[in-house]
Amino acid sequence: MRRALVVAALAAAAFACQAAADEVPARTAAPRPGAPVFDSAKAWEHLRQMVLLGPRPAGSPALRQTRAYITRQLAAYGLTVQEQPFTAQTPTGPVAMVNLIVRLPGRRAERILFTGHYDTKLFTDIAFVGASDGASSAAFLIELARVLKDQPREFTYEFVWFDGEEAVIDWYHKLPDGTTDNTYGSKHYVQAARKANALTSIKAMILVDMIGDRDLRIRREARSTGWLKDAIWGAARQLGHSRVFVNEEGPIEDDHVPFLDAGVPSVDIIDLEYDPWHTKDDTLAAVSARSLQIVGDVMLAALPEIEKRAR
Repeated sequence: MRRALVVAALAAAAFACQAAADEVPARTAAPRPGAPVFDSAKAWEHLRQMVLLGPRPAGSPALRQTRAYITRQLAAYGLTVQEQPFTAQTPTGPVAMVNLIVRLPGRRAERILFTGHYDTKLFTDIAFVGASDGASSAAFLIELARVLKDQPREFTYEFVWFDGEEAVIDWYHKLPDGTTDNTYGSKHYVQAARKANALTSIKAMILVDMIGDRDLRIRREARSTGWLKDAIWGAARQLGHSRVFVNEEGPIEDDHVPFLDAGVPSVDIIDLEYDPWHTKDDTLAAVSARSLQIVGDVMLAALPEIEKRAR
């Protein structure tokens, strides 16, 4: 039964692929000469390749394949991927997980983190391929690393693909250590950074999650750091994307929370107004390259102000 579900999901993904690829847009704003340029066609292809691997929950063979894919793409750009393995104690027992990290050294050792997750929610009754919820953030980070790798940098840029963002059983299920069944990778990263006395060197943490929605609508996350929200939403306004980056606020629990709790300025860029969320319909047909382009353009436009405020 599960094999049949996977085959059906992959067939639907293949059917949607050409239509979605045909709509890859021109960039949403003309870049200034010499400015970095985000290419949503490249990001879309990364997203598509991950979706074709099928469901990718933490600890699964498909997630190992996803890890290998991400590593190959970054290696092709001349970037070195560092694995951060750990064992998460989940409600169903220990699960081996791996965060992926790429660093682009800057003039200063202090870091700006660009993060997202690359796992998908575990379901036993549907083939959940997570086109927006998992693939969009993982694909976006690959392309953003390519765009920024040859740019001059004041700060060191660090890209982190978190494993285990999704709950194994239930988001609010309490674990023996008092934490909840979610965000295993980001919690481990913060614990490791604290142990290494490296938390204070993180000047900003920028999280992207579920940014592929065709009808993209990103609210200001209530707990996120104000100056980071102002920089990003200000850039969106200047680019004419205020209908996507809206000024409404609402709280969201995500991979940024462990960083906020540790005192690191952090922001979550996420669209939770996404009907296919955690359903079999989170496929290529529900996502858009144009949405990836908008977020990429806004991110690059906001970076100068983020660096200025992070000093």
